Amino acid sequence: MGERLQGKTALVTGSGQNIGRAVAELFAAEGASVIVNGSSNRDNVDAVVNAICDVGGKAHGVMADVSDPSQWQVMLAEAEEVFGTVDILVNNVGVRHRMAFEEITPEMWQQVINTNLSSCFYGSRLVLPKMREKKWGRIINMSGYDGFFGQFYERAANVTAKAGMHGLSKAIAREYGVHEVTANTIAVGAIDTKRDQKHYAHVDIDQVFKNLSIKHPGHVNDIAEAALYLAADSGKFVTGQVIHVNGGEYMV
Repeated sequence: MGERLQGKTALVTGSGQNIGRAVAELFAAEGASVIVNGSSNRDNVDAVVNAICDVGGKAHGVMADVSDPSQWQVMLAEAEEVFGTVDILVNNVGVRHRMAFEEITPEMWQQVINTNLSSCFYGSRLVLPKMREKKWGRIINMSGYDGFFGQFYERAANVTAKAGMHGLSKAIAREYGVHEVTANTIAVGAIDTKRDQKHYAHVDIDQVFKNLSIKHPGHVNDIAEAALYLAADSGKFVTGQVIHVNGGEYMV
């Protein structure tokens, strides 16, 4: 186990599987105490906690719907009771409904915005006061490259939310940099994860790979390593930025 995050507490939302799990496990391996979060599958959360503890790490699971600000308050209170102040917040929850723009209802729009974007605000506003007091903190928002060039696949709400996440990161970075708190975005590309395929039936996977400079999907650990770079001292002078981890599919 490493020590790059020794003595820090990290809260990783949506960490019962896929990218969130990879981030939680890597952070724990580097010495962080990790709050593992999920909203519906307790077994997944417990599995991640057990996997971390079985190799000598520290982890605690909390079930909470991050689209609900009141549940954020409960989760943060439990996190502080178990491990103390949250030093690193990784916002990793997202829903990606496919729907033509004119078919999006106000209710569906609000669900996506609340889950993908507002959740980042809810969590950040609760952890930032103590980060400011301690003069140390990291906020990492998991976005997607579709938030930077749009999306052909009928996901207007998700594109809007993903773009907004980076705007939020920049706002926090500008306001809290004086307190040694950084805020950044990771724009995730084509990663090999378990997902609900009904939302991707329209996607030509072979064509996606052809668009990559590196002709294969990325691994969840590729995203976790980028998050570790930002969370550790290696990223202390990086703030208000977006790191694209997408195999060269989209280049700024």
